[in-house]
Amino acid sequence: MSKSITFPGGRLAQALLICSLAANVNPTPSIAQTTPAAGFSTRADLNPLLAPWAGPYGGVPAFDKVQVSQFKPALEAAMAQNLAEVQAIADDKKAPTFENTIAALERAGHALDQVQTVYGVWTGTMNNPEVQAVQREMAPRMAAFGDQITQNGPLFRRIETVYNSPDKKKLTPEQQRLTWVYYNNFVRSGAKLDAKAKTRLSEINQQLAGLFTRFSQNVLADETDSVLVLKTPADLGGLPQSLRDDAANAAAARKLTAAGVITNTRSSIDPFLTYSDQRKLREKAWRMFVNRGDNGGEHDNNALITDILQLRAERAKLLGYPTHAHLRLDNTMAKTPEKAMALMEEVWTPAVARAKEEVADMQTLAKKEGATFKIEPWDYRYYGEKVRKARYDLDQNEVKQYLQLDKMREGMFWVAGELLGFTFTPVTNAPVYHPDVKVWEVKDKTTGKHVGLWYFDPYARPGKRSGAWMNAYRNQERMDGEVTTIVSNNSNFVKGKDGAPTLISWTDATTLFHEFGHALHGLSSNVTYPSLAGTSVVRDYVEFPSQLMENWLPTPQVLQRFAVHYQTGKPIPQALVDRIEKASTFNQGFETTEFLASALIDMKLHLAGAQKIDPDKFERETLTQLGMPSELVMRHRTPQFSHVFSSDGYSAGYYSYLWSVVLAADAFGAFTEAGGPYDKAVAKRLKDKIFSVGNTVDPAEAYRSFRGRDPKIDALMRERGFPMKDAKASKPADKKATGKKS
Repeated sequence: MSKSITFPGGRLAQALLICSLAANVNPTPSIAQTTPAAGFSTRADLNPLLAPWAGPYGGVPAFDKVQVSQFKPALEAAMAQNLAEVQAIADDKKAPTFENTIAALERAGHALDQVQTVYGVWTGTMNNPEVQAVQREMAPRMAAFGDQITQNGPLFRRIETVYNSPDKKKLTPEQQRLTWVYYNNFVRSGAKLDAKAKTRLSEINQQLAGLFTRFSQNVLADETDSVLVLKTPADLGGLPQSLRDDAANAAAARKLTAAGVITNTRSSIDPFLTYSDQRKLREKAWRMFVNRGDNGGEHDNNALITDILQLRAERAKLLGYPTHAHLRLDNTMAKTPEKAMALMEEVWTPAVARAKEEVADMQTLAKKEGATFKIEPWDYRYYGEKVRKARYDLDQNEVKQYLQLDKMREGMFWVAGELLGFTFTPVTNAPVYHPDVKVWEVKDKTTGKHVGLWYFDPYARPGKRSGAWMNAYRNQERMDGEVTTIVSNNSNFVKGKDGAPTLISWTDATTLFHEFGHALHGLSSNVTYPSLAGTSVVRDYVEFPSQLMENWLPTPQVLQRFAVHYQTGKPIPQALVDRIEKASTFNQGFETTEFLASALIDMKLHLAGAQKIDPDKFERETLTQLGMPSELVMRHRTPQFSHVFSSDGYSAGYYSYLWSVVLAADAFGAFTEAGGPYDKAVAKRLKDKIFSVGNTVDPAEAYRSFRGRDPKIDALMRERGFPMKDAKASKPADKKATGKKS
């Protein structure tokens, strides 16, 4: 989720955790020392970011009124107000209760939540030097702000009193869960440390915030500034017409006189590596992409990674954990790094074996064509596609002619209607931050009741981080009346020229459905408290609904209706669908190995403790020890691994995609064992037991209530065509699990 910037812990906890996504290098005095709380309401008149969201649908972000110069004062004022709200709770003379402490904290920080939402949109999708300057200044201050709350002794004592009170049994199950979330988050944030340790912890958090921002900005600089210029028509050799057009459009957008330009994003690089018959140019494109953050000079990330790892190790020790990995996994389904490692190692061996088989097939084909070289990483996709075409008579470019972005989006809407009872209607009365962004109103198709809004930002552009992800602009809740959610999906597709349809690959279409799964998780939320809403669940569970949603793309109901040729309008031929199905396990060695390599490096880096690490050396030596095939590379090399080093988000947690895909494969089995992918009874159970409950229920219990048992790894291994050890064939996946990549 990549994907999502929502976290366990509602308005206050979301504010505490989201601050770690920003950054700066030079820690400054805390907000409480520099900005008074007084004057907030009057400043709202001067700064639109401080005004409550107004307009239809319960209010919408005023994206059309944002100026970058407003971010710093708005963040300062909103944090000051939040600190005042929190201090009032801490100073309450009445005995602590759920209502005057936990519920009061849920209501605090509303203004800050709205400011940070808009700020997050700009840092993720509209980033420029002016925004980056704000990030560098504000990140450590925001980290210090978060620590001021979690290190507030009187406040924590009130939370602890409610948590330990016999009266807690009288609370509703959701209230008990919320109380546990607050108590657990505060303890894990150092609330029980002594004064000296708290001071050091805050220093670490501020330093990390600065390093995270520098890391992100370095990767963005390499993605923005580096392009592969295709100078002559010969440089376009092998590319289908749609990719030639994309390259020409990219050159025109950059005002370059050239046959085309390949930008430094996956959605541009991967197709080029798949089809270009210019081997030297493939190598240049590959090196440009995999060396982001690893080129020396001012944008090199290696020294930053070393510092981040050292600080994380020190912080874990302060909090009483052996390593950062143990700290991060303590509050997950896996519980321990050992369980996550056991799963990855079980899948690693068959994945590598399959990758070696794939390479052998490519080498044989290349030799038949007269090639005298050994397959290299920049050859893998090119010859893999040739093998796919030879073995299955399946050309990805042929499939792409039937995958129009707009039609795939309509297909997602249709699936959401069939499974969850949603309708999507485009609206124009919600401001957007860029002309490419479109908005839909989501309703219950039976009652017509408004459910929420869905924003879609599909195209790549300078200043937008690469990848695909989901955001929650506003969580669903009903503490003081019904509040509906606002969610978004973000991608980096190459925009078609002059209104021409944007054609996407099968992999891109799968990612589109994946991210939409996160959005549906948020839209389905039906809880009382915002901290527990939607995607506010543990990291190795949050990818489950999104991984699950990928299963509906290849269903005949979607393909026959929405996979139509961009020129003729005819549906995809059944013969082609059959070939797609037959090739479904093709290249799974590559897909799984490149993902697992990143996940294993992530975990091993964070299990190394206080060891001072040279990232490039560690990556190289660890991959050698693992037996990584030389013909492919990690999906995310360490110097550009933003999941792990642009925040604490997926640190020691990239394995969670694997864990979640075990859940997803097993859960889809509930449909296939019943009436098929659109079985109404199973779909209702999915919505009631998984999609709507957020974090109100322990995830393992939620899964059991849906499936009737713990998950098993069997379905995942079958799905990928990997052999299973008989003795382990029915082992519950709560001791393991498996995932796709982002």
